[in-house]
Amino acid sequence: MIIETGHYALVLAFALSIVLSTIPLWGVVTRDPVLMGVARPAAFAMTGFAALSYFALTWAYVTSDFSVFNVLQNSHSTKPFMYRISGVWANHEGSMLLWVLILAVFAALIAWRGRHMPQRLLSGVLAVQGSVAAAFFLFILATSNPFSRVAPAPFEGEGLNPLLQDPGLAIHPPLLYLGYVGFSVAFSFAVGALIEGRIDAVWARFVRPWTLTAWIFLTLGISMGSYWAYYELGWGGWWFWDPVENASLMPWLAGTALLHSTIVMEKRDALKVWTILLSILTFSLSLMGTFLVRSGVLTSVHAFATDPTRGVFILMILIFFIGGSLALFAWRAQTLRQGGLFAPISREGGLVLNNLFLSAICATVFVGTLYPLALEAVTGWIDPANPSKISVGPPFFNATFLPLAVPLLLAVPFGQALAWKRGDLLAVSQRLVFAGAAAVLVTILTFAYTYGGPVAAPLGVGLGAWLILGSINDIVTRSWRAGASLSTVLARAAGLPRSAWGSAIAHAGLGVTCIGIAATVWGVERITALKPGERTELAAYTVVLDGVFPRQGPDYRETVARLRILSDGREIGVIEPGRRVFAVRTMPTTEAGLMTVGLGQIYASVADIEPDGRVGLRIYWKPLVLLIWLGSVVMALGGALSLLDRRARVGAPVRARAASVPAPAE
Repeated sequence: MIIETGHYALVLAFALSIVLSTIPLWGVVTRDPVLMGVARPAAFAMTGFAALSYFALTWAYVTSDFSVFNVLQNSHSTKPFMYRISGVWANHEGSMLLWVLILAVFAALIAWRGRHMPQRLLSGVLAVQGSVAAAFFLFILATSNPFSRVAPAPFEGEGLNPLLQDPGLAIHPPLLYLGYVGFSVAFSFAVGALIEGRIDAVWARFVRPWTLTAWIFLTLGISMGSYWAYYELGWGGWWFWDPVENASLMPWLAGTALLHSTIVMEKRDALKVWTILLSILTFSLSLMGTFLVRSGVLTSVHAFATDPTRGVFILMILIFFIGGSLALFAWRAQTLRQGGLFAPISREGGLVLNNLFLSAICATVFVGTLYPLALEAVTGWIDPANPSKISVGPPFFNATFLPLAVPLLLAVPFGQALAWKRGDLLAVSQRLVFAGAAAVLVTILTFAYTYGGPVAAPLGVGLGAWLILGSINDIVTRSWRAGASLSTVLARAAGLPRSAWGSAIAHAGLGVTCIGIAATVWGVERITALKPGERTELAAYTVVLDGVFPRQGPDYRETVARLRILSDGREIGVIEPGRRVFAVRTMPTTEAGLMTVGLGQIYASVADIEPDGRVGLRIYWKPLVLLIWLGSVVMALGGALSLLDRRARVGAPVRARAASVPAPAE
C-alpha cells in the first residue's frame, strides 16, 4: 500500500505543478492578486507530495520490497543499511525522483523566503519553477516510473552496482543535484523578471543568495566526485576530462561568472542583460548535464545506461526550456533599462574581465565535450557503414584551459583590491608589491628545491601562493591604517562584512587547490610485482608486501594485499589495497589502499595476483595531493560565510508604507 501511495503522491505532485505553472502565471498577466495568491500554497503542497513519494520509494529500499522493479534491479537483502538509503538515488529512476524533489524543495523555500517579494515577481518565479517541475514529473511518470511492480516478486534482488557501493557515492549525487537544481532558482528569477519586464538591484539581491547556495553545493559535489574517482577507480587520477565530469564543470564555471555578475548588479545596478543571460545559460548547462548522463549518448562510469527514448524526452525538455527562455530573452532584453556606468579600471571592470575569461573557459570545455558527439552524429548519418570516431582528451583541454585560466588567476588579487566605479591600478599594484614579491620568492624556492623537475610546477605553486597572499592582502588593507594599534586593526578586521571575509577565503581556497594541482607532477609511480616478503622503493619510502589474505564483507569477498610502509627503516603505517567480488553481481572492483603522510598520500592498488603468489601492484607517492580537495572545501566555506552576510540574510529592502501623520492643529 505504501508503494501505491507513493505513486499517487507523485501523480498529485505533477497535478499541483501544473496548477503552479499556470494559474499564478495567468494572474501575473491579468494582474489578478487572487490568482497570484495560489502560488505559495501550491508550491508547499507540491513539495509535500513529492517528499511523500520519495519517502515511499526509500521505504521500499529499506524493507527490501522486491515486488518493486526498481528495488529488484538495484538492491539486495544483504546490502548494508547505508547503501539501501543511497541506493535510492544510485539509479536512473530514483535519482530523477530526488532531482525533482530538490526542485520542489527549492520552490517551497522561495515561497517561504519570498513573503516580502513583490507579488508579481514571486508568482512569476514560482510559475517558472513549477513548469520545470511539471516537465520532469511528466518525464518520470511517462518513462521512468520508480514504482513499477513485478509479479511474482522474487526472493532476492540483483544488487547495487559495486562501484556505487561506497560512502563517496552516498554523498556525491545529492550534493551535485543540490548544485544543479539550485541554479533553477536563478533561471526562474530571470524568466520571471523577463515576463514582468523589470530587473534592478533589488532583483540581484534576491537572486544572489540562491546562486551562492547552488555554487557551494556544486563545488562540494564536484570535489566529492573527484575524490571518489581518485580512490575508487584504482587509476590514481583526480580528473580525467570525462564528458560527464565536464558536464558538471560547465555549470560551475558559468555559475561562478553569474555569482560575480550579480555582485556588480547589486552594487552598481549594471550588467543587467548579461546577468539575465548567464542565469539562463547556467541552468541550461545543468539541464544539458542531465541529458548527457541519461540519454545513452555517453559510455562512462558516471553515466546511467538508459534507453534512447528517455534521452529524446529530455532533449525535448531542453529544447523547450532553453529555446523558450532564450527566445523570451531576445524579445524582452532590449526593454531592460541600462544600469550604472563605471570606468574600465574598477572593481566592476575586474568582475567583467572575470566573466569574460570564465565564459571563454566554459566555451572551450563545451566545444571539447560536444564536438566529438556532434561529429559522430553527422558523419554517422552521412556514412552509417563507417562513422568516424574521434576522442577529445586531456591534451586538448590542457592546451585550451590553462592559457585562459592562468591570466584569470593572475588578475584575481587586482580585482579584489580595486575600488568600485573608478579604481587606481598603480595604487593597487603598490599595495600588492609585498604579496607579489612573496609569491615570486615562493616560486624561486620551490624551483630550487625541485631543481631538475618540471619547470611549470613551481610556477603553479607560485600562482597558488599569489592567490592566497592576495586574499590576505585584501583583508589587511581593509583593516590597517597608518599609526593604528594592533587591537584597532584586529577590531576593524573583525568588523568587516562577512562577504569580504568569505570572498577572501574562497579565493585563498582556490590558491590552495592550485598548489595541490601543481604538486601532482612531482608524484612518483611504481608498477611492480612482489612476492610476500619482497620490497620496493617509492620516493623516500620502502614498501614491503607482507602477504595476501581473504576477507569477508557484508555482501562481498575481498582479497587484500597487506603492505607495510617504512621510512628510514622504521615502520610508519600499513595499507591494504584489495580486489572485491560481490556476491550478487560478480563484477570485480578495485579498492585502493591509502595512507596520508602530511598533506600527501601513499596510494596502492592491486592489479593481478599470479598463481605463483606474485602480486601486481601500482603504487604512487602523491605529495600535497590533499590540497586539491582541501582547497575546494575552503572555497565552499568562504561561500558559506558570504551567505551569512547580513545583506544575504536580511534580503532586499521593502518599501515601507507611508505612516499617517496627523495634520497640525490650526
